[in-house]
Amino acid sequence: MRNVFSNLIVFFVIGIIALIIIPLPTFVLDFMFIVSITVSLLILVMTMYIKGPLDFSIFPSMLLITTILRLALNISSTRLILSEQGQAGKVIETFGTFVLRGNAVVGFIVFLIIIVVQFVVITKGAERIAEVSARFTLDAMPGKQMAIDADLNSGLITEDEAKARREKIQKESEFFGAMDGATKLVKGDAIAAIVIAMINLVGGSIIGMVQGEMAFSEVLNVYSIATVGDGLVSQLPALMISTATGMIVTRSASEGNLNEDVRRQFMSQPRTLVMAGIAILCMNLIPGAPRTQISVMSLLLIGMGIVLIRSRRKESVVAERTEMQELIEQEGTEADYYRNIDNVYNLLGVEPIEMEFGYSLLPLVDEASGGSFIDRIVIFRKQFALDMGVVVPTVRLRDNGLINPNQYLIKIKGEEIARGEVLVDYYLALDPGNASGSIEGIDTIEPAYEIPGKWITESEREMAEVYGYTVIDALSVIVTHMSEVIKRHIHELISRQDVNILLENVKKTNEAIVGDVIPSVIGISELQKILMNLLREGVPVRDMESILESIGDHGMSIKDTDMLTEYVRQKLKRTITRKYTDGSSVKVLTLDQALENSILGSAKQSDHGTYLAMEPQLVQQIVEDVTSQINRVKELVHQPIILTSPIVRIYFKRLMDQFLPNLTVLSFNEIDANIQIQAIGLIQGARPESRTDIAG
Repeated sequence: MRNVFSNLIVFFVIGIIALIIIPLPTFVLDFMFIVSITVSLLILVMTMYIKGPLDFSIFPSMLLITTILRLALNISSTRLILSEQGQAGKVIETFGTFVLRGNAVVGFIVFLIIIVVQFVVITKGAERIAEVSARFTLDAMPGKQMAIDADLNSGLITEDEAKARREKIQKESEFFGAMDGATKLVKGDAIAAIVIAMINLVGGSIIGMVQGEMAFSEVLNVYSIATVGDGLVSQLPALMISTATGMIVTRSASEGNLNEDVRRQFMSQPRTLVMAGIAILCMNLIPGAPRTQISVMSLLLIGMGIVLIRSRRKESVVAERTEMQELIEQEGTEADYYRNIDNVYNLLGVEPIEMEFGYSLLPLVDEASGGSFIDRIVIFRKQFALDMGVVVPTVRLRDNGLINPNQYLIKIKGEEIARGEVLVDYYLALDPGNASGSIEGIDTIEPAYEIPGKWITESEREMAEVYGYTVIDALSVIVTHMSEVIKRHIHELISRQDVNILLENVKKTNEAIVGDVIPSVIGISELQKILMNLLREGVPVRDMESILESIGDHGMSIKDTDMLTEYVRQKLKRTITRKYTDGSSVKVLTLDQALENSILGSAKQSDHGTYLAMEPQLVQQIVEDVTSQINRVKELVHQPIILTSPIVRIYFKRLMDQFLPNLTVLSFNEIDANIQIQAIGLIQGARPESRTDIAG
C-alpha cells in the first residue's frame, strides 16, 4: 500500500495519457472534470499563501500535468459530444445551461469573452512576466554571487549560510527558466480550447443535422450548450492556473504570503484610505448615481482609515515612552559609571598605532575568520627590530563602519596619518617598467609608494605574471603600507620608557658603558632626542653600545643634541655604509664648495640651537638645482644620495626637509674609507653669474 501511495503521481500521469485514447463514460468524465477544477483551485490558493517562488518549486511540473489533464478531458468530451449527440455528462450540461440562460447567442458571446480574457489578458501577461523574470534572474546571478562572496569575506555570514544562499540563487534561476517554458503550455492550451470549441459547435451541428435528423433550432440549442459547457469546464481550471502562474512569478519581492502582504501594505498608509473614501463620496454629486452604495463604501473606507490612524498613534506613543525609559536608564547607568573620576581619565589615553578597517576587510584581520594580518604584524615587528634596533609598539585594530567598506586608516597617536583602499579577493598588479603586455583591471594607485597599478582577479593573475607584472595580494598591500608609515614615523613612537628598556638590554652585556654615560654625561631625555634624530633619517639604533660610546666621548664638551647626533652618525658609519651602498661603491651628488661656504655663513646660533638665515631667492635656487639633479640621475640610481662635508650635513638636511623630506643626505665621515665614491652630479644652487652678488 505504501508503494502505491508513493507512486500515486506516476499512476495519475499515466492515467491522464490514457484518457486521450480510451473513451470514458459520462459519470467518469464528470468526476475527472471535478478533479481538474479541484486541483486547479488548490494550486491557486497555494500560490496566495507562499512567501516566495521556491516555496512552490514544483509549480512548472504541476502546470504541465494540469495542462495535459485538461487537454485529455477536452478530447474525451469532444468524443462524447460528437458521438452522443451533445450528451457529455452532467458537468458540461450544468455549466452550459447556467451560462446560456435560454439565449444561445448571448451565452455563446459571453463564453467567447471569457476565452478572450483568459487568452489575451491573463495567459499573455503571465507568459511575459515569466519571460522577463527569467531573463532578469539570470542577468542578476553574477551580482548576487559577488554580494554573497563580499558578505562571506567580511564575516557577515558563515560558510554554511553562503552555501545556502548560493543554492537558493541557483534554484531561482532554474525555476524561472522552467517557468519561461511552462507558460507556453498555458498559451497553447488556450488556443487549443478555442479550436476545440469551434469543432464542437460546427462539427456537432453538422452531425446533428445530417445523422441525427434534428431541426436547426434543436441542433443549435443542444450543441451550443455542449460547446459552452465543455469550454467552461476546461477554461475555468485554465483561468485559475493562469492566475496562479501570474501570482507565483510576481512573488519575488514579498516578505510574507499574499494575505499578509496586502493587509500590511494597505494598512501601512491609513491616510490613503481616508482620502479614497472622501473621493468616492464626491461621486454622489453625479446626477443619477447610486448614492446608497457609494455612501456605504466611502464611509467604510473613511472609518477604517480613522481607526488605523488612531491605532498607529497609540503605538507610536507607547514606543516613544519605551525608548525614553531605556534612554533614562542608560543615561543613569552611564552617569553612575563616570561618577568615578578614574573612569574619565581612562578616556584620555591614545594608542601609539591604530588601524581601522571597513567591514569588507575584517576577514583579513579577524583571526577567527582565518585572517593572518596579526601574524604578519608579528613578523614585521621581529624584522623591524633586527633592522632598526627598536620594537614597534602594539598595533590596535578596530572596525569602522563610517568609512568605505574596502578602506583602512592608519593612525599615529590618535591622528590619521594615511589611508588606503584594497579589494578583497583581488590582486594588485604593478608594472616594474618592463612589462611585455597590457592587462585588464581596475585602475588604482598603490598606497605605500603611490605607484599606478591595476586590481586584477585570480584568473588574470597568471597572465599578469607572464607579462612581467609584480602581483601582490590585498593583505600584503596593507602590510606594506603599514610598514612604510611606521618606518617614516618611528621616531615619534620611541618613548622614554622605550629608551629605558633599551638601556636595560645593554646593561645585560655592558653595564659599565651605561653607568658611565647615564646620567653623568647625558640624561634620558637627551638620549631620546638623539635616538629620534637617528630614526627620523632611517639610521638603525641597534648598536646602542657604539651610540653610548660616542656620546661618552663628546658629550662632556658638546651639549647640543643635534651636534651629538652628527658624531654618533660618524660612529655608526659601518651601519650607514651597509644601508646605503652596495659594499664597494656609491653614486652620489655633491655640493659645490661655494654653496657649502654660503650655507655655513648663513648658520646662526641661538638659545634654542642653530638655524639658517638664508635669502629666500638662494633657497629657491638650491631647491630647484637639487630637484633638477635628482631628476637627471634617477635612471642611474634608485635612491639619490647627496654627499656633503661633515659640518654642513645637518644644516643642508634641515634646509631640504622643508621641501624634500625623504632626501638622503650623508657626510664624507659617514662612508667607510674602502668604499669608492662616484660623483655623478654637482649641486651649485645659485647660477655662477649671480652667486657673487648673492654672497655679497
